[in-house]
Amino acid sequence: MTVAPTPAFDPGELESKVKAMYRDVATNPAGEFHFEMGRAMAERLGYRSADLDRVPAEAIESFAGVGHFFHLADLKPGEIVIDLGSGSGMDSFLAALQVGGGGKVIGVDMTDEQLAKSTRLKDRDGFAIVTFMKGYIEKVGLPAGIADVIISNGVINLATDKPAVFREAARLLRSGGRLALSDIVTEIRLPDSIVCNSTLWAACIGGAAQQDDYRAGIEAAGLRVVRVETNPGYGFISENAKGASRKFGVKSISLLAVKP
Repeated sequence: MTVAPTPAFDPGELESKVKAMYRDVATNPAGEFHFEMGRAMAERLGYRSADLDRVPAEAIESFAGVGHFFHLADLKPGEIVIDLGSGSGMDSFLAALQVGGGGKVIGVDMTDEQLAKSTRLKDRDGFAIVTFMKGYIEKVGLPAGIADVIISNGVINLATDKPAVFREAARLLRSGGRLALSDIVTEIRLPDSIVCNSTLWAACIGGAAQQDDYRAGIEAAGLRVVRVETNPGYGFISENAKGASRKFGVKSISLLAVKP
């Protein structure tokens, strides 16, 4: 199966709008967004309250993920984890608790305000095995085969070149490594009028790939998808986003893929 090409639009405009939106997510989590954030949503998606109690509350309030994947990731003590699009750090901190002192977690994000917040929280609360770095998920800039596990939550849909993201994930993973993620996909391919709308893309809607194309992109990168789950607990909150969800089957999934 071939992945459908992305219609042309201004990637610079998109990056600017994504950065602006997630700057607000970091600095004003109580603001109005197309999507829900925070602890109540995290618990509804499957995060355990006892685990959330062990990570910075400020990271949780800016949590804008779309699903739960830690049961798929099955992190083990001593593993090296890369978090693509780490945001304010909630998933990175939770991963650190699971891999322990012998492990390492590297969070990658392109938004300065998110990085500033996550770094401040990790220094304040003593998450010494966590490092946050500025970068793009299409080209992280770390050595090949460095990671046992790559995680990502609600971020790959924002990328204009999703096959490049999956190729980069495959490059970073060691043989036998795992990709565990949650993301937004669609049942029906979105029309150009939505895909070319950078505001809807930044809101995690316009960039959502058709679910079969999404899986094909992962497998074309050399990874094998072994499990896919739908996350019924996730839903958009703005009327525009709700309308797109109903019309095109926009939904949240979690999946696990492995590198042979």
